[in-house]
Amino acid sequence: MADDDRDDDRKPDTDAMPAGAAEKEQRGKLTVFLGAAPGVGKTYAMLTRAGKLKAEGVDIVVGLVEPHGRSETAALLDGLEVLPRRKVVQGEKVLEEFDLDGALARHPRIVLVDELAHSNPEASRHPKRYQDVEELLAAGIDVWTALNIQHLESLADIVAQITGVTVRERVPDLVLKKADEIVLVDLPPTELIERLKEGKVYLPESISRAVDRFFRLGNLTALRELALRRTADRVDDQMVDYLRQNAIEGPWAAGERLLVCVGPDDLSEKVLRVAARLATGLHAPWLVVSIERADREEETPERLQRIEALFRLAEQLGAETRRVAGTDFVEEILKLARREHATQIVIGARRQRGWMRFFSRSLPDALSRRASGLGVYFVTPEKADKPAMPAAALPAVSIASLRHAALVAAGLVGVTAVAGKLVYQFAELPNISLLFLLAVLGAAVVGGYASAFIAALLSALAYNFLFIDPLHTFTITAPHEVFALVVFVSVAVIAGSFASRIKEQAEVSRVRAAALQSLYDFSRKLATTATGDDAIWLAVSYLQASLKRNVALLVPEKGDLKVAAVWPPDTDLDATDFTAARWTRDKQEPAGFGTGTLPASRFEFRPLMGPHGLVGVCGIEHSDERLDLNAERALTAILDQTAIALDRARLSDESVTQAARLEGERYREALLSSVSHDLHTPLATILSAVRSLRQPAADTTAEERDELLRSIEEEGSRMNRFVSNLLDMTRIESGTLKPKSDWIDVSELIHSAVERARKYYPGKVIETGIAPDLPPIEGDSVLLGQVLFNLLDNAVKYGGEEPVNVYARRDGTDVLISVTDLGKGIAPADIDRIFDKFHRRGKPDGRTQQSTGLGLSIARGFVEAMGGRIHAESPAVKKKGTRIVIRFPIGDRTKAEKAK
Repeated sequence: MADDDRDDDRKPDTDAMPAGAAEKEQRGKLTVFLGAAPGVGKTYAMLTRAGKLKAEGVDIVVGLVEPHGRSETAALLDGLEVLPRRKVVQGEKVLEEFDLDGALARHPRIVLVDELAHSNPEASRHPKRYQDVEELLAAGIDVWTALNIQHLESLADIVAQITGVTVRERVPDLVLKKADEIVLVDLPPTELIERLKEGKVYLPESISRAVDRFFRLGNLTALRELALRRTADRVDDQMVDYLRQNAIEGPWAAGERLLVCVGPDDLSEKVLRVAARLATGLHAPWLVVSIERADREEETPERLQRIEALFRLAEQLGAETRRVAGTDFVEEILKLARREHATQIVIGARRQRGWMRFFSRSLPDALSRRASGLGVYFVTPEKADKPAMPAAALPAVSIASLRHAALVAAGLVGVTAVAGKLVYQFAELPNISLLFLLAVLGAAVVGGYASAFIAALLSALAYNFLFIDPLHTFTITAPHEVFALVVFVSVAVIAGSFASRIKEQAEVSRVRAAALQSLYDFSRKLATTATGDDAIWLAVSYLQASLKRNVALLVPEKGDLKVAAVWPPDTDLDATDFTAARWTRDKQEPAGFGTGTLPASRFEFRPLMGPHGLVGVCGIEHSDERLDLNAERALTAILDQTAIALDRARLSDESVTQAARLEGERYREALLSSVSHDLHTPLATILSAVRSLRQPAADTTAEERDELLRSIEEEGSRMNRFVSNLLDMTRIESGTLKPKSDWIDVSELIHSAVERARKYYPGKVIETGIAPDLPPIEGDSVLLGQVLFNLLDNAVKYGGEEPVNVYARRDGTDVLISVTDLGKGIAPADIDRIFDKFHRRGKPDGRTQQSTGLGLSIARGFVEAMGGRIHAESPAVKKKGTRIVIRFPIGDRTKAEKAK
């Protein structure tokens, strides 16, 4: 048992298995040649390795390599296939850039793309070269590239500290983390400096400047340590993954998880970089959160833009991002930390001004007091940074808003002072100060907190000047008046603060209620749309009205995208816009303005993902103002609901098509069944009779030969009726049936149809009852005759031995014709189905009648084509039998003759 338990414990960790193994097999592999600084030989090592594989027959090409004038590096290009570069005109310069489309079209097994951190020119598909590499990998092409450690995003601030040089071109840490192989190209700093002085790194005119600024021994040593540490961390990650996947016991890393708090201040960028390095060292996932006040009406564009920039940086560094709304920041942070199982909290901490410590507690200080059981990591600013105001300080106000607040406060206090003075003339009230409290509350409601604060000060001065002895001075002689005035000012400030906060919260609630009502109206209207086109037009109109921006919605069609709706109608999409939209369709990720793919487009395109895949692409034209949080939420909600509506409409169309296909298959099967029964039997009878006539026996009499000829004639007539029924049904369904419009003598037509039926069924009793005053009707006598014969034929087949009755009479403004049999009748569930194509009733003995099932269906088509009505009744007489009733309106023959 012990061995069995040990074996169970040593099973591979399925949670540690590579996610999406099938997808990884199709994806290309990334190899990064990592160095501490330029000149260590990354490109040389990459080309040397490529030459060896080329000699072994591997399909490897050079997409782009920069020798930088180094002859030994350029010599390694001999024998390797080099792809042509893409020429880009930028101003007066012509740049030669990596041709991404050419590499995709060539599709080698391995492609070399140097300088991973390079920034592409404007109008390129991707702003950065590492995004070009990502597209190559997604296409299944292996990529070799080179990178210096100073270009990593999380190390940018440390590199600037060490070298004094700010690196502009950066690569997200996630790119290096996803690399399948990292080849460390190392060179001691002294040898690198010697190479630099020998002119093997830079041109001679740049050597002295490089040695003085960047290529100093201390700088290179520190950068080398960073490169070695980052490579060691990557190797350690790979080893831990291997141990987990193969159930090998070992000292695995502890399960740490970081929660990083950021805001719109300048310190947050440093917080992110420190947290990224901490997460890398701990091998821990990390979540970046920004907390917004739930009682704030809306965020300023500057704050939103700053938060979005921080979130983009965090995602590049490999973090998840999330926004949280609340009033108690500490409680929200701790609640999120418990929900996400965070073990450490990282937050920026600034030094407060001395006098502010007595009035408010900083967020880091409050968090450290309440975060029991969690580690709190404080990131402090540099010494040169000035201490900032705490988060609890008063918000900054503009001069215009301050002027408005002062005018509101002065006006209300002035009116209150005049009113109080008038009241004081008639009665010296001891609590006249309550009037000024009303002024403070009114200022808070109208002008906000600043107005309430100013109103409280002005009210104290006015009350002192007008109502406290000595009057009309600001002197106070009685101590209790001083105390009362202090209490009044305190109460006024507190009451004004509460009133202002209530007003802000009410305004926020009003804005959110309006947004919810708008989304509810959209959902309700969307639920009533019958087609996908209706949902599309409703979505673009609502988006344009909500965002105040041009909107376009495209849907897939025949392997491409079609513009389904734009609003306003004059909105146009150019070639760049369509390219970005196609990228969104293919990759199912945002593209266009503000993204990392084709940012030169005027639109930001987002995929509409339904439950069964992509159903469309929505483009929102960019504007000078960025979308605030409420607009972003409304946009996401509308797009999600539209995607569901389009997917629902698609499924509805598919279900209709599927139902029509199944119905067609049912009809086809019924037709084949009818053909097999109704043609096979008469053909067999005819063929048998013909063989008997061609080879007559000696004892065959003349009567027997006549019987054989009669059977041939009857079966031939039966086949003729069957073919005629098929042709008639084809005419009805194709819409080519054009009935004539003649006056018909119903009595004569009934007698003709009965005589025809008696010839086919000589032993059957058919009785008629026709009213003598039967007026003529307007219609096609040939079609109506066929209808009556079909009804008689149906009645004879299912009526058993009982007679068949045909009646005709006048019923109000109609002529009524009925054909009745006294057979078994029709079940109530089948009464409406007997007019369907290929529907067969059972014989009186319970067996299925061998017929086409087209007779009644053709009768209904002919009758309705002539303007009549037809229906069935069962039971007909004495709880048995079936009656088929036809009604035709009585025409005005005199009026018709006058019209002719």
